[in-house]
Amino acid sequence: MIDIETGSGNVYADLGSADADEMLVKAQLATKIGEIIKSRNWSQQQAAEVLGMTQPKLSKMLRGQFRGISESKMLDCLTRLGRDVQIVVGPARRSTTAGRVAVVFRV
Repeated sequence: MIDIETGSGNVYADLGSADADEMLVKAQLATKIGEIIKSRNWSQQQAAEVLGMTQPKLSKMLRGQFRGISESKMLDCLTRLGRDVQIVVGPARRSTTAGRVAVVFRV
């Protein structure tokens, strides 16, 4: 019999990554950037020019290798693709645990 463990919803946390929340946010942003590029039928070279980065760097980001790319750069990519980006800071939590970061995409 195989033991199956339910994931937390964050594969990076499940794998024990110290920066799991940041990596999940970057993965979600990279996924959205890739979806927009695909929907426009752009080549990576075309997209890289619009996004202000090299094609190899864009390729790495879209393949999940985004450690050298800041969240700020990824948000800039979304605005260059014509998307509005809002950062909302919620009220303080009552508990002593740290706050959380979440990415929400509106249609």
